[in-house]
This record gives sequence, structure tokens and C-alpha cells, in this order.
Amino acid sequence: MVRPPNTTSLDTLLRKGGQAAAGAHGVEDLVAVKLWENPCWLSFRINFLALQFNEPIYRFIEKKTGVPRPEYVVLYSLGLSDGLTASAICSSSGFPKNTISRAIQKLVDKNIIRREIDPADLRSFVLYLTDEGRRILAETMQPMVDRERVMLSGLTAAEQLMLSELLAKVVVDSPNWPQMINPQETEV
Repeated sequence: MVRPPNTTSLDTLLRKGGQAAAGAHGVEDLVAVKLWENPCWLSFRINFLALQFNEPIYRFIEKKTGVPRPEYVVLYSLGLSDGLTASAICSSSGFPKNTISRAIQKLVDKNIIRREIDPADLRSFVLYLTDEGRRILAETMQPMVDRERVMLSGLTAAEQLMLSELLAKVVVDSPNWPQMINPQETEV
């Protein structure tokens, strides 16, 4: 069994968080171990929830529209804020630049988005949705919203607000995290 080094009482409380509330709602044995005996409790919970959302949603979207996940990430970003650069989409999505660049090119080729020279920086491009891009977003947004509502349905309104605020704090702090696990990674 993997045990974290120097486990403190706070570490134990954090790992066990939610166990009492789970009560009679049983979970599979390995899920229980990963929830309550896991030294990396946060990453497990976030990854588990992300997969519970992403897998069915992106499978549905690709089947319905023919748009795979990296392309849809670009579409969704532009749906939230039209006129973005590829680098803005990369930094907000966590996808590598080459993946987003390929997705952008495919969307341009399919006339789902358009690319224009950035008037503020003639060396850059900004991206905009076309009518087809707006149509795809319109027919795929509600299932995403519905899936999220289902996932949050076990929480009260106050708990949902608290979860939203806490996760936002973690995201806002992310620029302060080291980019590499090992400082020697920068050495060649």
C-alpha cells in the first residue's frame, strides 16, 4: 500500500473528506481506496470527475457533429469569447500548441471558424466563429449544461457555490505552480 511520507492529521482529514457524507452511498472498492486512502486525493477526484464529464460529452459531440474534442475545445472557447488567439486557447485549455494548431486548421478548412490577421499585432491571427460554428455550439451546449447539472445534483445550492469558489481559487493560483516536477528537466 502506498503511504504518503510524513502524513499529518490535516492530510488524513483531507483524504478522508466526504467519507462520512458518502454513508450508505457505496462506491466500488478501488474507487473507495482512491477516494479515502490516496495520498493524491485532489488529483484523483478532479481527474475522476473530469472523465465522468468529458468522456460521454465529447463522444456525443463527435458522433453528432463530427467534431473531435480538440476542435470542440477551440469552438467552445470562441463561443465564450470570440476573437481569441491560438495561444489564449492553449493556455486556458491545457492542450499543447501543436494540438490546438491542428484543430484550428481543420476548423478553418471546414468553415467552422475563420482566421483573421490581428490588427493589434500583424504577426498574429485572431479566430472567430462562422455561422456553422455557432450552429454546432447551439446544438451541443445544452447536453453539456445538463451533464454538469446531473453531476452537481448531489450538492445543495450552498455546497455548489462553495465548490465553485474553492475550485476557482485553485485555478487562479495555478500560475504560481512550478511548470516542472524536477528542476533538472531544464538542463540538456
